[in-house]
Amino acid sequence: MRILVQKFGGSSLTSEDCRNRAITHMKKAIDEGYALVVVVSAMGRKGDPYATDTLLQLVRSNGNGLPKRETDLLLHTGEIISATVMCSMLNAQGIKATILTGGQASIVTSEEFTNAQIMTIEPARILQELSEGKVVIVPGFQGRTSEWEITTLGRGGSDTTATALGVALHAEMVDIFTDVNGIMTADPRIVEEAQPLTSVTYAEICNMAHLGAKVIHPRAVEIAMQANVPIRVRSTFSDDPGTLVTNLLELGRMGYTVHDRLVMGIAHVPNITQIKVANKDDQYDTQLQVFKAMAKNNISVDFINVNPLGVAYTVHDEMAENATQILLDMGYEPQILSHCAKVSVIGAGMTGVPGVMAQIVEALTQEDIPILQSADSHTTIWVLVHEEDMIRAVRSLHQQFQLHNGHL
Repeated sequence: MRILVQKFGGSSLTSEDCRNRAITHMKKAIDEGYALVVVVSAMGRKGDPYATDTLLQLVRSNGNGLPKRETDLLLHTGEIISATVMCSMLNAQGIKATILTGGQASIVTSEEFTNAQIMTIEPARILQELSEGKVVIVPGFQGRTSEWEITTLGRGGSDTTATALGVALHAEMVDIFTDVNGIMTADPRIVEEAQPLTSVTYAEICNMAHLGAKVIHPRAVEIAMQANVPIRVRSTFSDDPGTLVTNLLELGRMGYTVHDRLVMGIAHVPNITQIKVANKDDQYDTQLQVFKAMAKNNISVDFINVNPLGVAYTVHDEMAENATQILLDMGYEPQILSHCAKVSVIGAGMTGVPGVMAQIVEALTQEDIPILQSADSHTTIWVLVHEEDMIRAVRSLHQQFQLHNGHL
């Protein structure tokens, strides 16, 4: 049995016309001989009646006192509504379909309400329904604990549901349908010349997702990567194949051109605050004390630079005031620089290649953009800039690495 998993995001299900476009993709997969599992998100976005953010706002405006366990009872309903609507439409068009909730599909999670992790999936019931010729619709973003408590998987959870099911079912492919035509070299709202990518590696798209691109959740990619299940990121509103995500070996085997490119994309994250903490006199454990205090207060830190004189790191702007007060209470005098942005240059081809940082510095210097901090890995170099310089930085780096010329 050839199995395909298709996932449709909320913007792909928001209207009857959108849902019919989704069904067109389902019919094509069935005609190609696939047994089909469809994962759906809640319909629409904030403000739409059944969107996740709308459901949360309903509770916030009525006491805002819902515990996390009960919040999951609320949140999992958005995806179930989507599933029932799609099931009705499929059956009305003569396509047998059934729904299995996350729990009924045996997606067993940890017990961390609102941000659970998938522990195991037992696909026997899904396989039985598929063998009977049905399309199996699974509401995304949800599962159950071993004690049958309903849980949700946090932001990006429907992507994670789709790839985890793809792995458990040994699917040939996982298609992530969204409202954009694949993965782009940069945010097209910022860079008009941004180009669609025909293919990327798992590592590249993980970095893109972690560093600001919002097409697919990095946790979903990491799950697919573990079992080498290919992902296609596609538009619901186009027949274009979109962007294939897999490893280099599979790209060649599937007939894709393996591009010898230094850089494949530029990502960005705004609303960041830089914090610098200098050592107190005769204190040599500043880093330990600072990071223990941040962790104790559930403040996520990023962009960490440690040196003998102290430490520099970043937090999201909304956490900056709390982080600053904690450091003041500890007797430190932190230097705070708010309204910064992290801009990242990403590409598996840069590993071991000299001169990439020189090109980054050249591009930003030509635009009179100061670099406040920098760091790198094998496949990524990221720089911290003033938020007011972010758009110019993204555009100049996109131009510097000639990502506008296509053939990607």
